[in-house]
Amino acid sequence: MSRNFSDTGSRKEHVKITSESKPGFLERLSETSGGMLMGLVTFLLSFYLLFTNEGRALRTAKSLDEGLSLVIPLDSIHSVSQQNEGRLVHLAGALSTSKPLFDPSYGLSIQAVKLKRHVEMYQWVEYEDSTEYEENGEIKKETKYSYNTEWKSEVVNSRNFDREIGHKNPSAMAVESFTAVSPNVQVGSFVLSKGLVDKIDNFKQLSLSNLEDPHADVTRGGDYFYHSENPRRPEVGDLRVSFFYAGLSGDDPHLGSADKVTVIARQRGDQLVPYHTKSGDVLQILYPGDLSVEEVFQKEHESNTMKTWALRAAGWLSMFVGISLMTRIFYTLVDWFPIVRDLVNIGLKAFAVCVATSLSLLTISIGWLFYRPLWALLIGLLSVVPIVIAKSRVPPKKQQ
Repeated sequence: MSRNFSDTGSRKEHVKITSESKPGFLERLSETSGGMLMGLVTFLLSFYLLFTNEGRALRTAKSLDEGLSLVIPLDSIHSVSQQNEGRLVHLAGALSTSKPLFDPSYGLSIQAVKLKRHVEMYQWVEYEDSTEYEENGEIKKETKYSYNTEWKSEVVNSRNFDREIGHKNPSAMAVESFTAVSPNVQVGSFVLSKGLVDKIDNFKQLSLSNLEDPHADVTRGGDYFYHSENPRRPEVGDLRVSFFYAGLSGDDPHLGSADKVTVIARQRGDQLVPYHTKSGDVLQILYPGDLSVEEVFQKEHESNTMKTWALRAAGWLSMFVGISLMTRIFYTLVDWFPIVRDLVNIGLKAFAVCVATSLSLLTISIGWLFYRPLWALLIGLLSVVPIVIAKSRVPPKKQQ
């Protein structure tokens, strides 16, 4: 019999106020100097990130184009042709495994590539909300600590709480999470490499509605097994267990037919292994569903583009933060004068944006120089635009 339980958490809170003397000018200057060093390191790392990202993106694009020109679609997945030995092949079909995966502790089995046991423990969790203000020449920090009981998959160390008394958590879980992986995964007559199996990660929660309670001290509620005397009112230390599967590899009356996947990899006997391109990259691609060669490589190009832009944004942000930290000393020198301080702050941020944008574009253009010189030249010219725009907004000096 299945029952649905709702969690009833309890919440406690307290406030703690600490104070410290307002730092003097020399102390603030010392802190700013430390920030300048961190800014310099961040600034230099941004160049490395931007430059290597462009080389990686272009190398990946060339490898994908090479793969598209060489790949051979297989006529049948149920026979291994020696003519395709060592070549890049494309195939699609249903997953199959030699035997089901088991979790004997809960009497559960499933024909799938992966079975994940997910364990959560009911624990105290600490939250803090801080505000700072000045009072009588001191900087005071008011922190409100609140405690709530929640289901967490990781052990929360209550020793780090501001107030552990009354909020103590167990140091370990009696039942551990784990993921079982089938040792032999196939599509038709072909065995997938470990790298391809790792790509099967579209986990779905397994319904427990057709299972009985495995032990007297375990209660099933919805899609969870509860280690609790009263799942409606759990206590700290109680456990709940859920299961997830990925890559259904056999027909199941409740879950449906086996999952289909599309694979592009090198054929080695009856195995599908990584293919090394001339550009130095590795191709071993797996997607859920039945996709054509063109659809697979289009998805890979889209993924490469998204990764490239994400790393460009990260590189620009690192450069902006680095420049901001290195120029922070100018703000510290005038922070006694509110109006001047605010103007300098705006000016420094505008300076950081312009310089970070220009240097990012210049670094990207250098990364393209060896692959596409014309594009590199155009991007290099574009890097001057932010500085020109910033300079055009500076009012000209008045004639005497």
